[in-house]
Amino acid sequence: PERHPMDVLSAKINERGWQQARIGVEMDNYWFSAAAFASLRRHLTEAVFSDATALVNWQRAVKSPQELAYMRRAARFVERMHARILDKAEPGLRKCDLVADIYDAALRYDPELEAGGDYPAIVPLLPSGADAAAPHLTWDDRPLQSGEGTFFEIAGVCHRYHCPLSRTLFLGKPTQTFLDAEKAVLEGMEAGLEAARAGNLCEDIAHAFFGVLKKYGITKDNRTGYPIGLSYPPDWGERTMSLRSGDRTVLRENMTFHFMTGLWMEDWGFEITESIVIRDGAPECLANVPRRLFVK
Repeated sequence: PERHPMDVLSAKINERGWQQARIGVEMDNYWFSAAAFASLRRHLTEAVFSDATALVNWQRAVKSPQELAYMRRAARFVERMHARILDKAEPGLRKCDLVADIYDAALRYDPELEAGGDYPAIVPLLPSGADAAAPHLTWDDRPLQSGEGTFFEIAGVCHRYHCPLSRTLFLGKPTQTFLDAEKAVLEGMEAGLEAARAGNLCEDIAHAFFGVLKKYGITKDNRTGYPIGLSYPPDWGERTMSLRSGDRTVLRENMTFHFMTGLWMEDWGFEITESIVIRDGAPECLANVPRRLFVK
């Protein structure tokens, strides 16, 4: 008969005399299946199961010095990836070929870091034109075109620790819409970063950023960031806090976030983001990539 890995785990729990214990399981988890839970309940009939979704991730919210060291290494990889994009991107280059270059920059061993890159939890995202109205679209084999903006949402990874970073590239002369978006987003980011201090709340960052967008007549009704760290596919977010109105989680030193200020409008999109470390004062931006709309 077919066996499930949880059958083996249940046997180990029984061997240790924990069959009547209270056992936490992550009911809303990418990797814990209905079949896994059914196996546990079938073999551990006296146990009390409790939903412990995100319990471990909450314990990982404040990063250790070693974790931050890995994330800083990941930042060096994402810097290298964006430099490769600016070097290679041009009208006529197929997106699939550009992604091959991005992965090359992301993974090759770096002698200075004494490390190679890991695969990211999310593949490189680079929608152009009207496709950029929606986030999280994967690439295709179409060529880049002059007169279009493309945002690149990518992450460097070291020992599974992620540093996401997005920038937008316009091929040709940018439209006024993109120039206005750049101005609003950059001003809003400065306000949000000023609020990103230990002791403040998650929603303080969102309110600061959204307040600036409102001044420019832009409405963004989703969150503007999330915690990051160690991740596997399909997501590099930790699925705990959100930088959104109503999230009153207190920011603590050495928490890490992807400050996601993306705009996804009717027929275009724009992203300039930063991965940050919370400090008592101004936050640390992990990566050093010019914060602006790139034009080529």
